[in-house]
Amino acid sequence: MTIKTKIEKKKDPDSGAGGAAGAMRSGARCLIEGLELEGCKVIFGYPGGAILDVFNELYNAPFKLVLPRHEQGAAHMADAYARATGEVGCCIVTSGPGATNTVTGLATANMDGIPMVCISGQVSTAVIGNDAFQEADICGVTRPITKHNYLVRDVNDLPRIIVEAFHIARTGRPGPVLVDIPKDVQIAKTAVAFPDGFKRPGYRPSYEGHPRMVERLAAMINGSKQPLLYVGAGAISANATDLVAELAHKADIPVATTLLGLGSFPETDPLSLHMIGMHGTVASNLAVKNCDLLISIGARFDDRVTGKISAFAPAAKIAHIDIDPSAIGKSVRCDLPLVGHIKPILTALLPQVAETKRPEWAAQYLKWMEDDPFGYDPSPSGSIMPQYVVEQIYKASKGQAIICTDVGQNQMFSAQFFRHTKPRHFLSSGGLGTMGYGLPAAIGAQFGCPKELCVCITGDGGMQMNAQELVVAVEHKLPIKVVILNNGYLGNVRQWQDMFYNKVRSAVVLTQDHRPPNEHIAAPDENKPKYLPDFVMLAHAHGAQARRVEKIEDVAPALEEAFASPEPWVLEFIVEPESDVFPMIPPGKTVDETIRRP
Repeated sequence: MTIKTKIEKKKDPDSGAGGAAGAMRSGARCLIEGLELEGCKVIFGYPGGAILDVFNELYNAPFKLVLPRHEQGAAHMADAYARATGEVGCCIVTSGPGATNTVTGLATANMDGIPMVCISGQVSTAVIGNDAFQEADICGVTRPITKHNYLVRDVNDLPRIIVEAFHIARTGRPGPVLVDIPKDVQIAKTAVAFPDGFKRPGYRPSYEGHPRMVERLAAMINGSKQPLLYVGAGAISANATDLVAELAHKADIPVATTLLGLGSFPETDPLSLHMIGMHGTVASNLAVKNCDLLISIGARFDDRVTGKISAFAPAAKIAHIDIDPSAIGKSVRCDLPLVGHIKPILTALLPQVAETKRPEWAAQYLKWMEDDPFGYDPSPSGSIMPQYVVEQIYKASKGQAIICTDVGQNQMFSAQFFRHTKPRHFLSSGGLGTMGYGLPAAIGAQFGCPKELCVCITGDGGMQMNAQELVVAVEHKLPIKVVILNNGYLGNVRQWQDMFYNKVRSAVVLTQDHRPPNEHIAAPDENKPKYLPDFVMLAHAHGAQARRVEKIEDVAPALEEAFASPEPWVLEFIVEPESDVFPMIPPGKTVDETIRRP
């Protein structure tokens, strides 16, 4: 590829792309140069009329261009690429329906703080607001679900906007940024150089924590008898997990993680209390109730963690370390706020923390862990238990896989029964809870980490939401493994209906039998399947290897065969349909009201 401008990269990745000597080039050409300057290696893009000038330039671009089969898939792939690599993910789509199809992906990334830039085409500026063909006010639509967005009206602004978009996406609390580029701006010419760094006075995230606050936190830790670390995804995005472990070991503090914080502290460590919250360990939730100091590191006190807020950590002082000042005090009281980047704050904190042991506290939380471990009972009908499948995935992968989940029971079983030991190895939609995330996420993660084993754990409901993306894995020869836990239901909704809605199972039965009267389907021919689609045939139609597993003794051999293969695989496990996720703290309740398995 011939670049028409001289490009010099900045050494500081947080300062954005650095200056380019001015030469006339189109807006589309300028965008490609900007993506190269920002270090993009893989772009997930779906074309259309309003973005064709950009795709014309992408034809010879110096990075990998991946064609998904739906724009939502493109957004999830870019999101997971970012989660797995720590780099900014990027997707490019057309105007109107192309742009609106990314909305769920943008909202998913925004809730979970994922650095992503979405480039969308737009109709020409002269007809914006006139209901032109494939026009949608995507900036208006996405303003509440992006960290920032831009409508580029002048091609001369484009170099600055590209640099700003990537800088905003990756700094502070990371998040998605949308750049909407009208067709005439893509065609127009500019000689404006890329700015030398980021220069926007209104955006200055705090990085260094206040020294007095750090000193106070150290004193609180040193004086505490029963402290607890509550660690979220922010510790992972800050690349500070080693410091979290150092703090935990030096001060002998147990660690509970959020769903998206899984892997921020090894669950094989004796100090690990595993996941906290609605479906977390009883021990982690009892530790919150009984601790005298709760130290939140990069977590946002989600309602699935806190339950009844008035009863959350009732005996504890609460310290909150977060780069996002708006997260502090938003949901729960905060006795010591520490705004800044986790890495420099922990670096400053560690020398001030005394090395100590807390044997009485350790004896208590270890007993809680022993008394109430994650567990499950065998199926009364002899069916495969979904928890057993996840345990076997852990064994077959030797605990080294990147696990990409969908949402629902499969997500919770993956969180509970796979021992998570590495950051960026558990990818899931946390805040938004997006079904259909798992498969495109596994594809995005595999592009970002080609040497890793990437396993998508999904349900039969979630698999059907973005099954079309399987062909992307096949044509690129990505060795992803898709594990479908087929229970014949929208399992998590069915569980809630059984527990809280008097077992009224409305619109959750995915088989053709046993549906309520107003969903009744005529009995299928006895020679035809009672469950559609046939996931094995679906996988074969896309070119993937596939196998259906119905016997317990076949679970481990099937996984071993698939994991040893260099090809994409789909494994459908017919699992116990009535299996539920336990323990469970009902919404708005406390740990004292935990529902354990029957």
